[in-house]
Amino acid sequence: MSFNYYDWIAHHAEGRGDKTALVDLATQRRLTYRTLDERIDRLAAHLASLGVSRGERVAVLAPNTTGMLEVQFACFRLAAIFVPLNTRLTVHELKFILSDASPMMLLFDHEFEAMAHQLQKLCEIARLLQFGAPYETALAASQRLPAHEVVCLDDISTILYTSGTTGKPKGAMVTHGMTFINAVNLSIPTFISQRTVFLCVLPLFHTGGLNCYTNPVLHAGGTAIIMRAFDPGESLRLIGDRTIGLTHFLGVPAIYQFMCQHPAFAHTDFSRLQIAGIGGAPMSLSLLKTWLDRGCALAQGYGLTETSPIVLLLDPEDAARKIGSAGRPVLHTEVRIVDAAGKPVAPGETGELWVKGPNVTPGYWQRPDANEASFTDGWLHTGDAARVDADGFYFIVDRTKDMYISGGENVYPAEIEEVLHQLPAVAEAAVIGAPDATWGETGLAVIAVKKGESLTEAEVIGHCRERLAPFKRPQRIVFLDALPRNATGKVHKPTLRQDLVGQESAGA
Repeated sequence: MSFNYYDWIAHHAEGRGDKTALVDLATQRRLTYRTLDERIDRLAAHLASLGVSRGERVAVLAPNTTGMLEVQFACFRLAAIFVPLNTRLTVHELKFILSDASPMMLLFDHEFEAMAHQLQKLCEIARLLQFGAPYETALAASQRLPAHEVVCLDDISTILYTSGTTGKPKGAMVTHGMTFINAVNLSIPTFISQRTVFLCVLPLFHTGGLNCYTNPVLHAGGTAIIMRAFDPGESLRLIGDRTIGLTHFLGVPAIYQFMCQHPAFAHTDFSRLQIAGIGGAPMSLSLLKTWLDRGCALAQGYGLTETSPIVLLLDPEDAARKIGSAGRPVLHTEVRIVDAAGKPVAPGETGELWVKGPNVTPGYWQRPDANEASFTDGWLHTGDAARVDADGFYFIVDRTKDMYISGGENVYPAEIEEVLHQLPAVAEAAVIGAPDATWGETGLAVIAVKKGESLTEAEVIGHCRERLAPFKRPQRIVFLDALPRNATGKVHKPTLRQDLVGQESAGA
């Protein structure tokens, strides 16, 4: 039995239309639920007039803006599929994603105008629409949508692209039901309600910005304040401003690092924050203690793009006594820790974390190979190593895959290695994550050069700059005569980590 999706914005527009739904800090635009509902309707009508219909993809390339959320909900009303794009990616990287998703329309911010036109030609995108004057003109010229499409919770609402271990991004399909369940799973333990005032600083193209906590706040009828790009000083000012009354904040560890290094941190009043959440990567114990010393208990959580995203959450009252834990499973999800054979391990033992439930993706867009490898009897293999203690608290202790996390962004070495191997002089290349005080981890590229060839660090960095987003580019290059390999001939990355990361960390 499939239940229908019910329109959150339309519901709140009818019941509390004058309540502020969204605030765009960059433009100072304030939208009530009534105004937001009308704008979404007009946008949906405009998209429909251009041919956007059930199942069509609509892509967005823009920094954080309330317009991105309007596009999301307009797609929902048409039963179309929302595809937010990572603004940090290059044209080369976006070309693959857009060719895979095949959107019929791309909306973009003015700073990406040249890139949008380039991508339109490369990927044969039928329509473009720029935020700003063209966007507002289109809305003003449109009437309200006569009727909304009937949408079921099992229908695909969004495709969020995540880097793949083979070097090719995968589009995680997110259903309306997943987004709804995530709102329920998050709202109960984090006290999200109509009274919530949330500051969104994470990118809305990422599941962290979109679904932790922006969509849950809109589901509850609260207020979301949207920051175009994270600014530590301005974030601290807004948190401490009594007239704004912020109750919720979320950041990756790097964001909390930048904030505690800002001069305003020492005298910011955090007393009104009900929840200061951490996502994207584990936080160091020293950074957690820095915030605890300021009377702000940071609540860690764990999730994946494929799980919409929340899986584990640590209640604020447990933050000090279970420091370092990602918490317990949220209400509507199941987790287990298994060994290499897929059998559950005992408490205290480390294994791979598997997840199952209505919050889990039905699969990857046009990737049956990835679907087969990622699921067992409905259980999603996270690729993360974890353990659970005697009290039922989960700890993410390592990653079973080679992925590392830089500034909250997942980075898969295979993608970078593929780019490095495009250099004619490269005989072998491997990338590992190395500890970084600011970003958590950054890439360390290890290269063996072909005999008779030469290659410099500057040449490698220049090559990567043209082909990789900044957070993916290796920050350090090490040249070796040959890379270590195991008995089967594969590059042995544990040896590289032991010899190079350990060596460089010791000398830091």
